[in-house]
Amino acid sequence: MSCILFDDSTVRANLLPFTFTRPVSEIRVGILTVKEKWERITGVKVSILTEKYLQNKYPLSEDADSNILINASFLPDYEMSSVVMNLKLNEALVKGESVIAYCSKKSASEDIGDLKEIQYEGKAVQIQNIYDIFLQNGEQIRSDFALLSRGKISQGLSSTNRITCPENIFVEKGAKVENATLNGEKGPVYIGENSEIMDGAIVKGPVALCNNAIIRMGARVYDDTTVGPFCKIGGEIQNTVFIGYSNKAHDGYLGNSVIGEWCNIGAGTNSSNLKNDYSEVRVWNYAVETFLETGQMFCGLFMGDHSKAAINTSFNTGTVVGICTNVFGAGFPRQFIPSFMWGSTQVHPFEKAIDTAEKVMARRGKKMDEKEKDILKHVFETTHGNRKIIR
Repeated sequence: MSCILFDDSTVRANLLPFTFTRPVSEIRVGILTVKEKWERITGVKVSILTEKYLQNKYPLSEDADSNILINASFLPDYEMSSVVMNLKLNEALVKGESVIAYCSKKSASEDIGDLKEIQYEGKAVQIQNIYDIFLQNGEQIRSDFALLSRGKISQGLSSTNRITCPENIFVEKGAKVENATLNGEKGPVYIGENSEIMDGAIVKGPVALCNNAIIRMGARVYDDTTVGPFCKIGGEIQNTVFIGYSNKAHDGYLGNSVIGEWCNIGAGTNSSNLKNDYSEVRVWNYAVETFLETGQMFCGLFMGDHSKAAINTSFNTGTVVGICTNVFGAGFPRQFIPSFMWGSTQVHPFEKAIDTAEKVMARRGKKMDEKEKDILKHVFETTHGNRKIIR
């Protein structure tokens, strides 16, 4: 039997720009990505069913007899995963009108025929919108912390550090922490392999620092923040998810935000996460191509992969930036900036964007392959209409 994480098409559209370049299952919420959560909890290797232009990078492995297909927007726990993995052929697990998972001989999430529906009575956590990523992040750090630290012994910390509630601090091998303040009173602090917290940094859990990530000197990192693998952060950060390989290395505030991979946020850049009149924040939705109410008072910056912000950029509340975009210029940028933009009105030529991306990745010892170039080319071609809106 194969285990497959599939993209719910409606949810995937609501999670753009992050799903332009990855399946839903590769989004990081908490310490782990959705795919990593399912694999660790079930002990089963899973494959991915996603959009055709992404499928070459994320291959599908199916079984001729039966497959368990799991909606990748649902975040697993032991109770849910147990029910999912025990589904029988032609059974579907549902929560309200949403399909959590089903067992079928078909490897497609559409036209699955008549299935016996089983209504799930337990708690089901789902990411349906881009702001759900930071809203669910604190609880997911807690659950991932328990998952990753179970049965393991934390590496010790030196006496140069100031620590509150050390039982809620877990340090993986190779991590370096000196002259820092770590507060686990209200939630755990996870410090991943070969990561570093520099002198004078203050970290208030729940916070996750993934492998090879760095919190720079004097940084203030508040609760519900995830610093993804190979990220470097500084300044003041709160309730923000860095998916991986991105930098906000200098002073400036970022809160209630989600930052993709290979992004760079220039020194002195700030993002508003609260409107002056305290009213509900509206954010751009790619599916309907307009701004929609979020029901949230706090929403910051949502930046897709390979995008950059110049020094001293000031982002309005609830700004959405696409992929491969360079944000610069006087005044506040628009609250929606499409993919492949250069400043506020010019198109960022595809070849120039690829050249920059390759240089950035090379600095981390990574090489962009043809699969990734094909993905970016597809996004460039299919987002032309978004750029026309701005111009």
